[in-house]
Amino acid sequence: MSMSHLYGAEDGVELERFEVSEWDLHNEFNPHRARHRPSKEEATYGVWAERDSDEERPSFGGKRSRDYSAPVNFISAGLKKAAAEDGSEEDSEEDERPPKQEEAPKEFVPKKLKTGGNFKPSQKGFVGGTKSFMDFGSWERHTKGIGQKLLQKMGYVPGKGLGKNAQGIINPIEAKQRKGKGAVGAYGSERTSQSLQDFPVVDSEEEAEEEFQKELSQWRKDPNGGKKKPKYSYKTVEELKAKGRINKQLSAPQKELSQVKVIDMTGREQKVYYSYSQISHKHNIPDDSPQQPLGKDAKPQGFALPELEHNLQLLIDITEQEIIQSDRQLQYERDMVVNLTHEIQKMSEVLSHEETAISNLSKVLDMVEECERRMQPNCENPLTLDECAKIFETLQDKYYEEYRMSDRVDLAVAIVYPLMKDYFKNWDPLKDCTYGTEIIAKWKSLLENDQLLSHGGQDLSTDAFHRLMWEIWMPYVRNIVAQWQPRNCGSMVDFLDSWVHVVPVWILDNILDQLIFPRLQKEVENWNPLTDTVPIHSWIHPWLPLMQARLEPLYSPIRNKLANALQKWHPSDSSAKLILQPWKDVFTPGSWEAFMVKNIVPKLGMCLNELIINPHQQHMDAFYWVIDWEGMISVSSLVGLLEKHFFPKWLQVLCSWLSNSPNYEEITKWYLGWKSMFSDQVLAHPSIKDKFNEALDIMNRAVSSSVGGYMQPGARENIAYLTHTERRKDFQYEAMQERREAENMAQRGIGMAASSVPMNFKDLIQTKAEEHNIVFMPVIGKRHEGKQLYTFGRIVIYIDRGVVFVQGEKTWVPTSLQSLIDMAK
Repeated sequence: MSMSHLYGAEDGVELERFEVSEWDLHNEFNPHRARHRPSKEEATYGVWAERDSDEERPSFGGKRSRDYSAPVNFISAGLKKAAAEDGSEEDSEEDERPPKQEEAPKEFVPKKLKTGGNFKPSQKGFVGGTKSFMDFGSWERHTKGIGQKLLQKMGYVPGKGLGKNAQGIINPIEAKQRKGKGAVGAYGSERTSQSLQDFPVVDSEEEAEEEFQKELSQWRKDPNGGKKKPKYSYKTVEELKAKGRINKQLSAPQKELSQVKVIDMTGREQKVYYSYSQISHKHNIPDDSPQQPLGKDAKPQGFALPELEHNLQLLIDITEQEIIQSDRQLQYERDMVVNLTHEIQKMSEVLSHEETAISNLSKVLDMVEECERRMQPNCENPLTLDECAKIFETLQDKYYEEYRMSDRVDLAVAIVYPLMKDYFKNWDPLKDCTYGTEIIAKWKSLLENDQLLSHGGQDLSTDAFHRLMWEIWMPYVRNIVAQWQPRNCGSMVDFLDSWVHVVPVWILDNILDQLIFPRLQKEVENWNPLTDTVPIHSWIHPWLPLMQARLEPLYSPIRNKLANALQKWHPSDSSAKLILQPWKDVFTPGSWEAFMVKNIVPKLGMCLNELIINPHQQHMDAFYWVIDWEGMISVSSLVGLLEKHFFPKWLQVLCSWLSNSPNYEEITKWYLGWKSMFSDQVLAHPSIKDKFNEALDIMNRAVSSSVGGYMQPGARENIAYLTHTERRKDFQYEAMQERREAENMAQRGIGMAASSVPMNFKDLIQTKAEEHNIVFMPVIGKRHEGKQLYTFGRIVIYIDRGVVFVQGEKTWVPTSLQSLIDMAK
């Protein structure tokens, strides 16, 4: 091989060229080039150190003998060809393929390739075959086997791979000897059979070959030898439209930068722009850029017209802008068409609605004018109340919106009120109490507002029905109440009962408070229980369902008048009981008990004091007079009377009778006779039991003490039997009472468990009222500030947000549930 590529000959003298050659570039990027460790002198002096030129570059020493002990030096381009063949190929295909890299002469290849380890050619243990698995780990026979033991402790099984799932390879990695000195993959696949078994991967040789050919064709010249065709880029109209939309979206936030002054000094002359958009749209003017000098290898352009290119590019840009502007204008027009379409639809809907409203209002106006015409005095076909109601029903059904928007109060005043006056002009409420209820109920649904109106602060100008009732119906009621006699209450009560569901609540309250109650109060003041033959409860109690708590102020004067009438009363007169008995459930329990203790109990005590107990001839009238009041006075008051005025005399008579050698059979009959005069409720009282047991003890002592005297035969046994029988009856009665109480408690517990938990405060009050046997019910047609009123026993209450309010003398007072129960009892 010639050395002319490294050394030049000048006048027959060979000189070494120090310029960078192809061989130097090839070895600079060759990873297998010869390397050597710097010596001590090189580390100290750097580039000024003396070196052996034989290690750096080829010198004039000529060929050197090959060192076959050096490692294999691979050639990056594949197998090396002969020099003659290389020369012929270079001559024939010089213009067809890129020049091949020149190979360095073998004489200048480094002697030895320095590697990381001391590799010798004689070490061929892993080349050309695999070691047998039988002697794997055989070196442990020279040790204590600690490695094998540690692996077995960690779960290793001999003959299987490592890892949790034995996924490791069993055999060691095998090496395969390459046939020649070619590069990796030059002789086909180098995978062993064991690696294919452990790692079965399919290599696609066809894909690799196609990829290689594709990369190789990039470095080849065109086989036709011609120039490459110019590639043109085309833009469609859709791309330009999309570009215009994107630029519009991006430029929208940059309106603040549209008025910025920009000085452009990139060209030969200074230019001033007034926005950044002008810079982005500026064009290259051919004269602005300086002409570059042509190089040695550069070819002059045969057809160079920069002005024409500039003008063409300018026309293209203008056309693009026109297309973009036209697209924007078209989109704007389309949006405007859609917007106008929606506006037309809306306006058409509004127009149709307005036309419908005008048509309906014209019809309503015609109907109203027809009503006014028929209400004229000289009209042949006058308007009746039923026809007017049908007209209002038509307005409410067919023209509901216009009917609600109109002023119903003025319309009703002008049309309905005169007809209503004419309808009620001959009406007598006490004779025909139901007259007009159906008509008024119909007009209530037509004229009354939907809002709930409480009885306080009514505005008559906003509700036509309330104004109708107050101005037309109410004067007739005032006149009839003024002529009404309170003791003849039946007709008035029937009249108000029939109208209670039609009349507004506040008007009904006004009738009861301002018209009925003053008449009743005046009549109570004039009532005399000693002279009046009609009992007062006959004309007061019928008002209880309607007035209820409103009658409370009348009870105190009634009790005072009854007390005055009872001052000279004697228990033998039974008329007092007939007068007082109807008031027991009307007065509160406390006031009733106080009235009885003050006016009745002392009279009964005097009657018992006058009672004479005579076993031989007994008069029972006084005793009967007292016992008749058992249901009127409380058990404790009656027991107190008996303990104080009856039993002391009765026991004294028994003792005196036993001391005179009596007949014990007569005493036994006398004892049982008196005991049968009392009811079971009185006999169950502990004090009464003690008194009768005391009588038995006295009889037993009398029988047992008379030992030496004369004793009636069988007397002792009869008295003992009587005592035993009475005690057993008492025990049985107590056991029966306890059983009844237990059954009542069990039934009450089952009922409470079966019943659901009270959902609100009203349900809780109702449950407590049932437990304490208290009447809890709503007051019909009675409200306070829109809240329903209830009667809890004889107390009037209403519930507001979980709080009970009790009616006081002037205001409503909040109270607790337990206090309410105590007040009701």
